[in-house]
Amino acid sequence: MLDESFHLTPLDVRRTDFPGALRGYDKARVDEFRDRVANELERLTRVNQELEAKAKGFHEQLRAFRERDKALNEALVSAQQLRAETREQAEREAQLVIREARAEGVRKVDEARADVRRIAAEIESLERARRAYLAQLRSMVARQLAELDAIPDATAATLGSAPADSDTGGPRDGGGGAAAHYAPPSISGAANGTDADRAPSPTPAWLNAVKGE
Repeated sequence: MLDESFHLTPLDVRRTDFPGALRGYDKARVDEFRDRVANELERLTRVNQELEAKAKGFHEQLRAFRERDKALNEALVSAQQLRAETREQAEREAQLVIREARAEGVRKVDEARADVRRIAAEIESLERARRAYLAQLRSMVARQLAELDAIPDATAATLGSAPADSDTGGPRDGGGGAAAHYAPPSISGAANGTDADRAPSPTPAWLNAVKGE
């Protein structure tokens, strides 16, 4: 069983002296072996120190790797959480945009319907005004036509009732000449004053349109 409290160094080996004894070992060979042991201990000590330095470096690298791995895991978890939060936020914003777009669409449709109703009411109002105006215009034209139709009859009646100077029906001019009958001028204003030229003038196109013909 090894004693862990016992530490032997090359210097200890070199300083160790063995007393002489009867029929003992060869002192020269013992010294040589002692030197060899001391050299080997020195070599093993250097190797052990190098191994300990490497082991320490490896432990430092392992600790750095573990810390880096821990940091990477934490970063990965944070990235996953951030991705989930970003996705949720994007979904919320998308839903908000969709709701706003739908509300805006409904508002636009309502405004368009209101405009359509307003324009339809204006068109109906204009149509009523147009019909009323045409009715008034037709009434005025009919009244004017009735007045125009009554003018020849009134003129003829006035001229036909004039008194004569003699039985021959001559005019009262004191000349006593041949009877001369007065014919009223036609409405059309013909130059020769005959009954054949008294045809009524054609009705204008705008008058026909007003009368609804």
